[in-house]
Amino acid sequence: MLVHLRKNEPLPALAAGFGVSTATAWRYVSETLDVLAAWAPGLHEALTGLGEGDHVIVDGTLIPIDRIAADEPYYSMKHRKHGMNVQVIARSDGTPLWFSRATPGRTHDLTAARAHGIVQACLTRQVLVLADRAYQGAGATFRTPYYHHREQPEHYQQFNRDHARLRAPGERAFAQLKSWRILRRARCSTRRIGTLVQAVHTLLTCSYSG
Repeated sequence: MLVHLRKNEPLPALAAGFGVSTATAWRYVSETLDVLAAWAPGLHEALTGLGEGDHVIVDGTLIPIDRIAADEPYYSMKHRKHGMNVQVIARSDGTPLWFSRATPGRTHDLTAARAHGIVQACLTRQVLVLADRAYQGAGATFRTPYYHHREQPEHYQQFNRDHARLRAPGERAFAQLKSWRILRRARCSTRRIGTLVQAVHTLLTCSYSG
């Protein structure tokens, strides 16, 4: 199963390598992924351990998929490719606390954050959130950069620089996620991508705890 996740090895090749049928390999991988995904923390659990003064980083990424041009719901105009949108909540150092289920790539980040309950959960717990401009209008606890324009005051520019510096570690969460090759271009059913993400998060969490 780890070979499948790490190397994105096709199941027929994986089955041949281990001397089992493709059906058996599919069953083993599917069952193991379901078990690992079930251990991934839920949204409210992920936010529970935050202390006063802590902030989190919220961002979205696209998991590329194999789709034809006609599959419009999966096409992300932002990334110019087909994929599935996944949201992350990360600690200030970039350690991922929670990953969302996957939604079609056309979904806007703010729409996804609201649909997954991120905006409401952070508001309820008064968690300070740093996010990019895609999340403008999310709510009182979200801090996003000011839009650039020619006559932008210096203190706005400084705010944007500080904001970018504090938000930058959030990229680490997705870098860790996509270090597993299966999430660089998923060949499975789009309905299984969320399970893959949750399973990988469980494995990442285990690696943090040693």
